[in-house]
Amino acid sequence: MKKLILRSIFVFILCANSYAQRGKTGDKTFSDRFPEDVIQEYTKTYLRVFNETDHDIIVLVRGQNDEYLRHVYIRSNDFWTMRDLPITRFYVQFKNREFYFEDFGRTVMNFADKHSFYFYYNPQKEHQYKKITEEEFFRS
Repeated sequence: MKKLILRSIFVFILCANSYAQRGKTGDKTFSDRFPEDVIQEYTKTYLRVFNETDHDIIVLVRGQNDEYLRHVYIRSNDFWTMRDLPITRFYVQFKNREFYFEDFGRTVMNFADKHSFYFYYNPQKEHQYKKITEEEFFRS
């Protein structure tokens, strides 16, 4: 009887955990709130995004005219590579836990460029990002 109870508890925990799992790196968490990703295969560009924080983030890439390009879910201490981005000047927004931020930097993406972007928290550089609203993050 004791073994049956322990097995039942184990199965319950296993089932409950399978429903409570967080996303995987590369998931399109908000695909229902954004338009289709902008992919231009002939550009041969890529942006590798590293998440060096202790929590998962959702990264959003916007073009120079604030147009949506891509978004992706990245787990803590992981990275994701976005390929075939359009040739443009872009910037990055991200959601971590309950806040939304925008990076102050703007990056020019030319033909066959390869860029990397690192998300990390540094208390001495609190002004590397500006806080934005949820509406600013989800505008199309």
